[in-house]
Amino acid sequence: MDYRLEAAKACLQFLKPQQTIGLGAGTTVTYLVNMIAEPHELTHSLTFVSSSFQTRQYLHQKGLNVKMAWQTSSLDVYFDGCDQLDAELNALKSGGGIHTSEKILASIAHHFILIGDESKVVPELDYTYPVVIEILPEAQSAVLTRLQADFPSAKIELRMGKGKDGVVMSDNGNLLADMKFMELPELAELNSYIKMMPGIVDHSLFYKMAHKAVIAGEHGVRIITPQE
Repeated sequence: MDYRLEAAKACLQFLKPQQTIGLGAGTTVTYLVNMIAEPHELTHSLTFVSSSFQTRQYLHQKGLNVKMAWQTSSLDVYFDGCDQLDAELNALKSGGGIHTSEKILASIAHHFILIGDESKVVPELDYTYPVVIEILPEAQSAVLTRLQADFPSAKIELRMGKGKDGVVMSDNGNLLADMKFMELPELAELNSYIKMMPGIVDHSLFYKMAHKAVIAGEHGVRIITPQE
């Protein structure tokens, strides 16, 4: 059984006519788009905004109503996947490098809902995935030097292209650095300290942002709310 498909099905309960829906990227989001695009009363009453170029293209292909993020000041619901999430629904979203755009949409959503399978849930976030830092190009040297001095045990590398020569640039034209910890520092401190460093646009730790998580596994689908 594909648990991501089951999680996507469970997300349909949160949709209501005339809503503006935000979507991230990934397989579970694609499953959700496929279900929404099937003809029913909701299909053409919803408007969609996405942080992902690929998701926007797919929404267009499905004939759904799409707006750009800059045209939107609020969302009814924002759905997105993650690499890991803990009991407080803190999450790491490190793969795509579009975390800044994802955070903007998450921050304007009345309900930010993480979706995925049971493998994403951990007791505490760990060092399996890097914390990705988006850096203004002119701040590269200053930021990397300071981060390495402040977190000497961390391995920090600019993200390099696999299909092209040189560094990977974000959708915003900035550099991306993967920060791999041996052990994650305290999350509240890490979140605020890195975000406040001059030259850093944002990072891939989503600290206390999600309102719910829809998680599917061998025992069915469960809706998780933050446990303080």
